[in-house]
Amino acid sequence: MKLIPAFLLLLCLFANSFAQKNEQDREWNQPVEPFKIIGNIYYVGASDITSYLITTPKGHILIDSGFPETVPQINANIRKLGFKLKDVKYILNSHAHYDHAGGIAELKRLTKKAKFLASEADVPLLKRGGLDDPNFGDKYPFEAVTPDAVFTDGKKVRLGGMSLKANITAGHTRGCTSWTTTVRENKINYNVIFVCSITAPGYNLIDNPKYPNIIGDYNATFERLKKTPVDVFLASHGNAYDLEEKILKLKAGAQNPFVDRDGYRAYLERSEEAFREQVRKQKENKK
Repeated sequence: MKLIPAFLLLLCLFANSFAQKNEQDREWNQPVEPFKIIGNIYYVGASDITSYLITTPKGHILIDSGFPETVPQINANIRKLGFKLKDVKYILNSHAHYDHAGGIAELKRLTKKAKFLASEADVPLLKRGGLDDPNFGDKYPFEAVTPDAVFTDGKKVRLGGMSLKANITAGHTRGCTSWTTTVRENKINYNVIFVCSITAPGYNLIDNPKYPNIIGDYNATFERLKKTPVDVFLASHGNAYDLEEKILKLKAGAQNPFVDRDGYRAYLERSEEAFREQVRKQKENKK
C-alpha cells in the first residue's frame, strides 16, 4: 500500500520539473477559441504560445506544442474544429525551447503515429530537454524528445497536396526554423510564413563561448527574412503579430487581418533595431 503514494509523489515531482515557470508563462498560456486563419490553416494554440494545424485529406500537420500544459488545449481545440489529433501525421517545431517544444513528447504519445521532424542544429538541445542551452543554461528544462527524422535548410514536408518548406533562421536557437507555405483562398494564392523567434532575451551576444557565431547567425536571419515574400504573417508568439487584436478584427467581420505584409516588414524592422541596440550596449559594457 505504501508504494502507491510514493509512485504518485514521483509522478508529481516529474510533472513539476517541467511545469510552467512563472506568472508570465501562465499568462501566455490562456485558452483561446480555435479558428480558421486562412485556407486550410487553423489556430489551435494559446493566448501567446502559438500552435497551428494545417489540414489535408491525407492527414494533418501540427506546428509547435507549447508547454506541457498547452497540449490539452491543443487537443480540445482540434476537436472543436471537427478534426482529430490522431490524424496528425507530422509534428513540426519552430525551435527547441520549453515554451514551444515542451509538449512534443506528450503529443507524440497522444497521436501514437505522428512523426516528429526537427532541424539538425536543434536536435542536441531537444535530446537534452533544454539543458545546457547556450544562453539559458539549465533554467528552462522540458521533457527530452528524439525526432523521428532530421532535416537541414530547405527541407520540404509534403502531405495531401500541401508543401511546407523549412527555412533555418538561426540565432534564437541554432536550428530555429521559420516554415513557409502557400495556400489558396477565393482563387488567390497567399505566401504564408510561421516566423521562428528572432529576439535575444537576455542573451550573451558578445564572445559567447557556447555560441560563438550567434551575431553572424542573427545577421543572416534578418537578411533572409527581409527577402522572403510574405502575405500572411504568423509567428511562434502571438504578441509578435498582434494575435489578440487580429482575432477581434476577424470576429468583427473585417477583411482578413492576418494578411499583413506591412505588419511583417514592420516586425522585422523593430526586431532588427532592438537586436542592434542590444549588441551595441553589450559591446559598450565590454570596454
